[in-house]
Amino acid sequence: MPRMVAFLHTVPSLVDPFQRLAKEILPDDVEPVHIVDGMALKIVLDQGGLSPFIHRRVAEHAVAAEQGGAVAFQCTCSSISPCVDTARLVVNIPALKVDEPMVNKAISMGRRIGVAATAPTTLKPTTELVYARAAELGQDVQVDPLLNKEAYAAMFAGDLAAHDRLVLDMLRLLMSRNDVVLLAQASMARLADQIPEAERAAPLLSSPRLAVEHLRTIIGA
Repeated sequence: MPRMVAFLHTVPSLVDPFQRLAKEILPDDVEPVHIVDGMALKIVLDQGGLSPFIHRRVAEHAVAAEQGGAVAFQCTCSSISPCVDTARLVVNIPALKVDEPMVNKAISMGRRIGVAATAPTTLKPTTELVYARAAELGQDVQVDPLLNKEAYAAMFAGDLAAHDRLVLDMLRLLMSRNDVVLLAQASMARLADQIPEAERAAPLLSSPRLAVEHLRTIIGA
């Protein structure tokens, strides 16, 4: 009998990348299902951050996933990632943050950690997660957060070329002054592949693949 894993997205464009990663990395008996909640991200952006309503909404998605038979609940949006802590209180299945495996790996790789984001609602939670996980692991780190609102505006205006150029410039700047650089949004992961290894002054980490690899360890073979 297939084992169901529920993915919670806030943008539809992430369904296909996570479906491909799930099919590549997870065991053959795992069936990915995808929940897309665009309203949650819109509210977070409009409010400039999280609210009790968003925490409750993510928890309700986790509860629905568990009651529907899912063996794990994977959030794929860094902006609502802190809400997973609330979801963990109300379900008995693993509730996972997309950025936690990436952050853990970054902390193991260096003390100076750059964080690239285009959405302010993503930059703050990712930065706070780095410091929180570093404290739990007994590591002393310095976070170098960098936000490019112009890239975010370009993406929503449909100018993907401008978005990509601005993000790549931001990544190169962060690599020049840090030990490792995190791409705070899963939607930015494809851009890491556009910078050749020879041009990377520091490692670039994105969350999707690391999250799905971690998910595999959690649900088992």
